[in-house]
Amino acid sequence: MSSQTAPSRTKRLTAPEIRARKGKTPLVVLTAYTTPMARIMDPHCDILLVGDSLGMVIHGLPNTIGVTMEMMSLHGQAVMRGADTAFVVVDMPFGSYEAGVEQAFENAVRLLKETGAQAVKVESGPTVAATIRYLTERGIPVMGHVGLRPQAVNVDGGFKAKGRTEAERQKVIKEAQDSEAAGAFSIVVEGVAADLAAEITKLVSIPTIGIGASSDCDGQVLVTDDMLGLFDWTPKFVRHYADLRTEIGAAVEAYAKDVRERSFPAPEETYFAK
Repeated sequence: MSSQTAPSRTKRLTAPEIRARKGKTPLVVLTAYTTPMARIMDPHCDILLVGDSLGMVIHGLPNTIGVTMEMMSLHGQAVMRGADTAFVVVDMPFGSYEAGVEQAFENAVRLLKETGAQAVKVESGPTVAATIRYLTERGIPVMGHVGLRPQAVNVDGGFKAKGRTEAERQKVIKEAQDSEAAGAFSIVVEGVAADLAAEITKLVSIPTIGIGASSDCDGQVLVTDDMLGLFDWTPKFVRHYADLRTEIGAAVEAYAKDVRERSFPAPEETYFAK
């Protein structure tokens, strides 16, 4: 099979299969929040991430801090209705796992039961390795997340790249290694220099999934709405694969014109008595 050819699948991918992709054909990952989009992306993606980015992308929040368990569950259910073969991961929102391992377990169980998803994702921090271990020992697959942590936006003072100093670099590496040792089946590496992403990828035996972390990672993830060109501004690491903002704007403009001119609906779009 060519590395450029999407694998043919008849059943849903599993956590062990994702882990086994280390160093092989790169994992294709995108965010998903709705059933129609999940249906479109499912044949092409290995993993669909129901990211807490939905707070900004769908609900217009300034960051991910305000995302709730209810929001994650609702969108997770929607994605599962549209995904047949992709491995589906749901983000644990801010405040749902930091208080302790029992809180994390209760909320992770709730997300998996209510959505039917296969795994949860948690952002790194001083206590997260213990949380990952507690969850994985109790049958919950966990994806880690190191580097830039969107849920730490208030502590960091914004969305800032990580690993710029040697101390920070070693901290990111340690968090990645601790996540692996605790049982994570993969790790998102966000907003770090290419050489740091490459070093982390070599040091851990589980797949790294980069976002703003170079092609040296074992896979890549983007916010789907970013790469489809739905926003005025996107981060440097985003490549636009479409310009849907312009296309949608043009379509709405044409519709508005037809309505105001009474050319829509036309006879072929109208019901008549028999």
